Amino acid sequence: MPYTLEQLSSDIRGALKADAGQAGKQAICALVSKALLDKEFIAQHLTADQCKPRKVLYEDPELGFCVCGHVYPDAAIGAPHDHGSSWAIYGLAEGDTEMVDWRIVKPGEGDGPSLVEPERSYVLRPGDAHFYDVGVVHSPNRSGVTRLIRIEGSNLDHVRRSRIRAA
Repeated sequence: MPYTLEQLSSDIRGALKADAGQAGKQAICALVSKALLDKEFIAQHLTADQCKPRKVLYEDPELGFCVCGHVYPDAAIGAPHDHGSSWAIYGLAEGDTEMVDWRIVKPGEGDGPSLVEPERSYVLRPGDAHFYDVGVVHSPNRSGVTRLIRIEGSNLDHVRRSRIRAA
């Protein structure tokens, strides 16, 4: 039986209501991994014609989290960023992605950006899901076509992000 977007959204809502902290986010990672391994789910929701490169597939009216589909057709080196006042979970459906976690070495002052240095890197592969808490600076490096699900704690279209620059 395929995992539906409605089931995933309902399961995420249940996980957040049961525990809005770290344990709830780790439970969501497991739910995202389940969706990532469902070929029908991916075929229906992560298509290049729908996700150019991002589409909000579901936005929860009560808790505000979003389930987003992303399809990137080409290789790219992402800039270090955070998600402002939101958390996020990245889950890979297709294409390996090297993720880099960055450490803030000089907090931004006024309009100036925070300066960061790379701290560690690791590879997300299809089926992997990773939680990024509020303020965690990271960047993705994609080597080719990449399809992913990103859960946003709140719709990033409406969240002001920090200014960040590599030192």
